Amino acid sequence: MVRVRLLFIALAACLCVAVCTPLHAQSDQSSPPPGIKIKPVPSKVAPMPFPPGSEAPGRKRTLEFRTPDQMTEKDKLLEADAESSIQERTRWAAMDFNQGQWSYKQVVCTALPNHMFLQFTRNNGAGDVSVFSASIPRNGEGRVRIIPIQRRGYSLFSPAPINAMTISAFNHIRDEEHATHLPDWLMTGLCYAALAGARPETVLLPALYDDRPTKFPAAQPAIMEIPSAGGAIIRFADVAAVPRPMLWTMTFNGKGKLLKATHSPAQMVTAKAVAPIGDEPAKQIPQAIVDLNPKRTQ
Repeated sequence: MVRVRLLFIALAACLCVAVCTPLHAQSDQSSPPPGIKIKPVPSKVAPMPFPPGSEAPGRKRTLEFRTPDQMTEKDKLLEADAESSIQERTRWAAMDFNQGQWSYKQVVCTALPNHMFLQFTRNNGAGDVSVFSASIPRNGEGRVRIIPIQRRGYSLFSPAPINAMTISAFNHIRDEEHATHLPDWLMTGLCYAALAGARPETVLLPALYDDRPTKFPAAQPAIMEIPSAGGAIIRFADVAAVPRPMLWTMTFNGKGKLLKATHSPAQMVTAKAVAPIGDEPAKQIPQAIVDLNPKRTQ
């Protein structure tokens, strides 16, 4: 009987060792050998050329256009020094820079401070308007570039907003900037629109609602989408465009290179505010801009 008890105790001890040993072994295997350091691998973060929050605070966004009289003396001298280069580069586009009366305005782009931008116009009447933009580097690093927009009322090649040459010039300009700070994503988009011939104005935040049922936002707010693979998609409605607001969409890769730009009429809808029963009849509300198909391209 004693032998049976001793045998039972021995079997129980063996079973305990068999069960506990893998746990100890597993614990030992999870610990690194002495003297070896394990470096944690950080999770992969999608590259973002315009980190969220890079936009300046406020509601409305627009660019300043200065007449020659409003320009600084430094910028006037820079324009005068660049005129020969501008003339040379307009020849291939047959812009007739030496003919007729050209006027220009400076486009103040805070997102690209190391360049001066000018928008040249020659207006010979209805149907005979020529326009091009010029980019002049301030620090001498880079080259004078022109972006043809219209020649005597007609778009050259393809419309400037979606033209591959406009996109290429814009990417070269941004490379020449050698930016040391995070760029404002919305101002970057507005600068591109201005170089393509627009005088853009958009809304970053919707209007605040109040007690009046007739208060509606004037336009769809500008937005930036960040795809899971990285990069950025910027969308905004230019409410100052004539004869109707235009929707801009710009797609950037993770390094900030502009890959594609589209420009199409913003969809318009009419909203009505329904008055309570017994009150005045419903009133017509000003039209609001709604992007019904943001993926549509021109």
